Amino acid sequence: MIGRDDVARVLSKYDLGSLRIGTIGSHSALDICDGAKDEGFETVTLCQRGREKTYLKHRRIIDRVIILDKFSDMAREDVQEELRGLNVIFIANRSFSTYVGYDNIENKFLVPIFGNRGMLRSEERDAPRSQMYLLDKAGIRTPKKFRGPEEIDRLAIVKVPEAARKIERAFFYAANPDDFRVQADLRVRKGIVSPEDLEKATIEEFVIGARFNFNYFWSPIYDRLEFLGVDRRIQTDLDGVLSLPAREQLELDMVTQNIEVGHEGATLRESIVDKVYEIGERFIKVCRDEYPPGIIGPFALQGAITRDLEICIFDVSPRVPGSPIISTTSPYTKWFFGEPMSTGRRIALEIKAARDLGRIGEVVT
Repeated sequence: MIGRDDVARVLSKYDLGSLRIGTIGSHSALDICDGAKDEGFETVTLCQRGREKTYLKHRRIIDRVIILDKFSDMAREDVQEELRGLNVIFIANRSFSTYVGYDNIENKFLVPIFGNRGMLRSEERDAPRSQMYLLDKAGIRTPKKFRGPEEIDRLAIVKVPEAARKIERAFFYAANPDDFRVQADLRVRKGIVSPEDLEKATIEEFVIGARFNFNYFWSPIYDRLEFLGVDRRIQTDLDGVLSLPAREQLELDMVTQNIEVGHEGATLRESIVDKVYEIGERFIKVCRDEYPPGIIGPFALQGAITRDLEICIFDVSPRVPGSPIISTTSPYTKWFFGEPMSTGRRIALEIKAARDLGRIGEVVT
């Protein structure tokens, strides 16, 4: 596993006055690059051939586009040498984890990563110290888990990778074991999921409540947790189905899929914000114990607020959450910083402060 000493040796050869911020051309790259440019950094985006158009059209914020045959080529030594030669601090996002892979990230990708590279794998629910393990250890409420469909005794949500696109998860709902079998068989017949993946599906209680993504930033430089704001997901086919009157919904003959395609901004009742900080602080403490040095930079806890005003968390993003809407809709950063602040710009501010204070090694792994 690449350690902090290995990264320190790379940093010792960097021209810290000419740092560049780099990322993979997917997920949250535009937010990352825009924030970097706001703070005076040049930017580098690595794109997969055929998916570069968006980034070539945003040359105001992207100084250099490196086009690869496939994203996983980022692990090649020649690509890494180019990034190191450009003094790149790399920003990880979900696409980086998915397309490059944890083994490559942990053992081959010897480029300084802003954040904790060792925590990225915790996003997978089958990891030894997964996100659910961390949430449970932090004493943060999570949905009841069912070990198999035969245990379903209330409305449950089933999460399973799509057969064609493993990066996307297919969701469906089941009220009891028989309902599970009907819904699962239907999706297998339509080729949406595979029988093998169904065997490893996550089945958990469907918590009734208002859905939110709680976006945070942990700063090692200032030793503080910041609440960047909240957003909500826009999903197909759910968003389209819910826009129909109830009669038309019942007449639909289709298998719905909840694929995230966007985000919308939101705010919280002020009395709830204390609870948001509390669960964030508890999560930070557990991560520091379980994955030293713990969380660095942005992360998100995704869940719901129940009618009892209790927060229940379903998912964790231990990296850039990919919610660029907060840069224009979140009042919380304005109240804290005196001006609106995107996740990308907050990352750049932390890197700049770490560099200027001679502490850059504290924010990368």
